[in-house]
Amino acid sequence: MVKRFAVVLACVWACVGLGGATPQDRPAHDLDVPYVPTPPKVVDAMLKMAHVTSNDVVYDLGCGDGRIVVMAAEKYGARGVGIDLDPRRIAEANANAKLAHVTGRVKFVVQDVFTADFSDATVVTLYMLPSVNEKLLPKIKALTPGTRVVTHAFTFGDAWPYERKEDVDGKTIYFWSVK
Repeated sequence: MVKRFAVVLACVWACVGLGGATPQDRPAHDLDVPYVPTPPKVVDAMLKMAHVTSNDVVYDLGCGDGRIVVMAAEKYGARGVGIDLDPRRIAEANANAKLAHVTGRVKFVVQDVFTADFSDATVVTLYMLPSVNEKLLPKIKALTPGTRVVTHAFTFGDAWPYERKEDVDGKTIYFWSVK
């Protein structure tokens, strides 16, 4: 029993970045949003809502393990970029891209979404808190008209009313297009 507890504890420590993680494995500064992965059915619904095709460049801001960008490339043939502050998540994203055989179509970078250049996006996805979404809004609204934006769970508040809303397995997704 003690041995099993030690193994579980080691796994927990590894997952939260303790027990052997080096400084380069940790984010350079505090994260604005905790890592909570979007369920696969919701990821697929987000990409369908955005009408992703092989002509798209999908940016996932706060990409976590890269699942949105990977699915966009794997299922729809899109190119994609995932941006996240946490190098551990970027390592997971790169591993997931390799497993899905889409490394030639996707890229993951450790970067701050507030300073990142995502001006070539045709689709932007986010699963951020409303305060973060609102802070990103000027950059998003400055994108090329027709760029589609899909969020999981949170909107941009009253600053930008959504165009469509859909419930998927008890989760809510929202859609906007840049005018």
